[in-house]
Formats: sequence, structure tokens, C-alpha cells
Amino acid sequence: MKRKQLYILLLPTSVLLTSCKVGKSYVRPTMPLPDSLAQQQDSTSIANEQWQMVYTDSTLRQLIGEALEYNKDMLIAAARIKEMAAQKRISVANLLPQLNGKVYAEREVENYGGHSRDVGNSYEAKALLFWEIDLWGNLRWKQVAAVADYLQTVEAQRALRMTIVAEVAQAYYELVALDTELDIVRRTQRAREEGIRLARLHFEGGLTSEISYQQAQVELARTATLVPDLERRISLKENDIAFLAGKFSTRIERSRFLQELDVPKSLPVGLPSDLLERRPDIRAAEQQLRAEHARVKVAYTDMSPPVWPSPASSAWRAMSYPTSCNRLTPC
Repeated sequence: MKRKQLYILLLPTSVLLTSCKVGKSYVRPTMPLPDSLAQQQDSTSIANEQWQMVYTDSTLRQLIGEALEYNKDMLIAAARIKEMAAQKRISVANLLPQLNGKVYAEREVENYGGHSRDVGNSYEAKALLFWEIDLWGNLRWKQVAAVADYLQTVEAQRALRMTIVAEVAQAYYELVALDTELDIVRRTQRAREEGIRLARLHFEGGLTSEISYQQAQVELARTATLVPDLERRISLKENDIAFLAGKFSTRIERSRFLQELDVPKSLPVGLPSDLLERRPDIRAAEQQLRAEHARVKVAYTDMSPPVWPSPASSAWRAMSYPTSCNRLTPC
């Protein structure tokens, strides 16, 4: 009874002690902007729009969706978020009481000869409940760092998502531009062939010299050399898009000409400072700063005097139930 009363007295005492915390929490520095700058900017921003509203081409939307779902870097970022979420839950669990238990079973047989033998069974169960007093805030600062690490991975995934969307869209527009350039070169090549035919007729008819005919042949050869290079660049650009989408090299479906693309005529800029605050890489850097700030406080708490009794000491054993039985002491 005295031991139970001791634990009852220690519980509110420990709660009072945990109210202490070394160091101050992170506070974002205030950076007020001049009123003249805020009044000259538009309140709307492109950051408020989804990428589906910016890229209206159906084929491009499908490519971006495939890239966001199957891109290898996106899969790694998603797994990283799950890892940091588990670490965050572990840091929260360290603040709660912990219960450990062990169960032992043993059988002993003694036979000194003959048909008589002695059999002894022994069972033992132990339970240990302990709760570490976070006097200096070490565990709480670790929790703050874990939460900041988790949020940093979330923002890093958002930054990667924006990068993939932009890269796929840029590669798609470049691919359509190369198709248009190849179409122009092929039409030019057909025009050069017709020019050679006319130059040959004029030369054979004695209307022009051989120099004009040879010059037309040179122009056709020069135009024909552009076709293989453009086809190679188109194949490389298709491979780039397939790589971003996390699949093998294949032909990419796209609009035929740039004139068929539905592109917004204007994009709202908004306040530059708001755009900076909404950038995922900036927000990830801020969360990293929070995590490092918390780790500095953890280092300070590590230099503080240790709390007695320690969680491993016998005074923290709130429950311990050893039980053993054999042929002399039955269960």
C-alpha cells in the first residue's frame, strides 16, 4: 500500500516537472513590406490555380497525370513521407508511458533410474511500466524536430510535383515545336525538288547556265540534311517524356501543330512576397530551419543534469508479477 501511494504521489509531481522546457520555440521573423509595393500588385495569383487550369490540352493533361503517378522520384518522395510520418509517431509515443512484458516457461525432468521420474514446470511473467520525466523538454524538442522533418518531406514532394509538371509541359511544347519545324522543313524540301525540276528544264532549254541548276541541287541537299537531325531530336524528346512518366521509350501522342494548343492568354502574377511564401522549396527550407532549431535545443537539454530516478531503475517498476510453479509449489 505504501508503494502504491508513492506512485500516486509521483504522478502529479512528474506532470508539474514536465512543464519545464529549455529554450524558446521558433518564431518566423517579421518582414513588413511597404504599402506602395502592396498596392501596385494584383491580389490574384497564378499560385491559386491548379495545374489543370493552366494546361488545358487533354493530351498534355494525360501525360502529366501519368508522370505524377509513375515517376520514380515521386514514388521515392512518397515513401520518404511515410518514413517521416512513422518517425513522427515514434517521437509522440516516447512522451507516453511505455509497457514492456516478458513471459518465461521452463520444464525440468529428473530421472535417477527405474520408472519413476520427477517433472517440474516453471512459469514466470514480468510486466514493466515506466514513464520518463521530460524535465528539460528533451523529448518534446525531439518531437518538434520530427514534425518539422515530416512537413519538410511533404513540401519537398510538392516541390518535386511542381517540377515534374513543368518539365513535362516544357518537353511537350518543345516536342510539338519540333514537329512543326520538321513539317516546315519537309515542305521546303518538296519546294526545292520542284525548283530543281524547273532549273533542269531551263538549263536543258538553254535559258539559264549550269550554275543555277547546280545551285538548286545544293539547296536541296542542304535542306535534306536537316530532316535526320530533327527526327533524332524528336526521338530524344519523346524519350525524355517517357522517362519522366516512368515508362519505356515509346511514341508520345500529341497535338499536331502549336496552333492547336489551348494556352491561356494571360497569367495573374500576384504579390511577389506571396509567391515566395507559397513556393514549396521555400517552405521546405523553413521547416528544415525549424527542425535544426529544435535539434539545437535537444543539444542544450543533453547538457542538463539527469533526472532521478532513471526510467530503468527499480523505482519505476510500477508492475512486476513474477510467477513460478513446480512439483513442490503448484500453480
